[in-house]
Amino acid sequence: MIYETIVTTCSAHGEVHIAPFGVQWSNGKVVISPYKPSATLQNILDTRHAVLNLTDDVRIFAAAIAKKSPFATQEIAPGCVRLQDCLTHHVLKLDEMEEDEVRPRLTMTVVESALHGPFMGFNRAQAAVIELAVLVSRLHMLPIEKINQEMQYLQIAIDKTAGERELEAWQWLVDTINNHIARQSGLQQA
Repeated sequence: MIYETIVTTCSAHGEVHIAPFGVQWSNGKVVISPYKPSATLQNILDTRHAVLNLTDDVRIFAAAIAKKSPFATQEIAPGCVRLQDCLTHHVLKLDEMEEDEVRPRLTMTVVESALHGPFMGFNRAQAAVIELAVLVSRLHMLPIEKINQEMQYLQIAIDKTAGERELEAWQWLVDTINNHIARQSGLQQA
C-alpha cells in the first residue's frame, strides 16, 4: 500500500525541498523510492535524513507540482524541517539503500514523531486533487488525452465536494496542464 505524503528534506547547504511522495510502511520502517536524479534523493543521501509530513491541506501537494511558492516550514533539528501546518510529522533516518538505475529503494527508521492536530478525514475533492497532482507529475510520460479523460472524471468530485483550498489547488494543477499543452503546441508549430 502506498500512502500519499509530503517529504521535506534539506540539502547539505540547508536549502529546503518540499515534495509530494508516495511512501510505504514495511516492518515499522518507511520506504521511499525517489527517481534518479531528484533533489529528494540527493538530499537524503547527503544528510541521511528526511521528514515525513502528514497533512489534509491538498494545496501543498498541488503547490509542489505546480511550482507555487512553498508553504512555511519549521526547523525541528539541524538539517530537518517539517511543514509548519502539518497534522503529524515523522523524522526519518536512512538505514539502507537498495540501488536501482531508476528508483533506488531507501529504507528509513522513524526516530521522532509528533502529532500537531487532528485528522478529520478526506473528502472526495481532496482525493481528486491528489490524484490529479500525481497525473500532472507524469505529464512528460502520459498522453494528454489520458490526462484530460482522468481530469474530466475527477472534476465531478471537485464540483460536488470542494472547499476553497481544494478549488485553489485544483486550479493550480489545471493551469499547469494548460501551460504544458500550450508549450507542446508551440513546439509542434515551430
